[in-house]
Amino acid sequence: MTDSIERHVTVVRTAFEKMQRGDLDACAEQLTENFIINLPGLPEPLHGREVWKFGVQAMRDGFPDLRITIEDIFGADDRVAVRLHFSGTHTGSFQDVPATQRQVAFSSIDIYRVEGDKLAEEWVSPDMMGLMRQISDPAHS
Repeated sequence: MTDSIERHVTVVRTAFEKMQRGDLDACAEQLTENFIINLPGLPEPLHGREVWKFGVQAMRDGFPDLRITIEDIFGADDRVAVRLHFSGTHTGSFQDVPATQRQVAFSSIDIYRVEGDKLAEEWVSPDMMGLMRQISDPAHS
């Protein structure tokens, strides 16, 4: 890996370490002011650190013990790809589903664009259908 790619991978890895610790303010500091969030199903990207924090806080409220494991991470040019595994317990309301106390696990494949030492843009593809099935389907009790 070139030095710049290694630095970009380190920026992404560090952000996930801060997120795992629950330090969303420190993690948000690693985002550019006008951070761009590309989510499946939305016609336009979302923008900003506060919007990002709101989304992550919603996950943390629903799954306070959320654990994030980086399974693969690699970079090319100004992009870093990450394959993630999430697990936790549904002890808070999430997407209008009251707490079920169920253990959940889901994956995501994310791509980040890095500018300098900050994350500038993300494309995330979490398995939300699988997650929602685990917390709303009676067969998963």
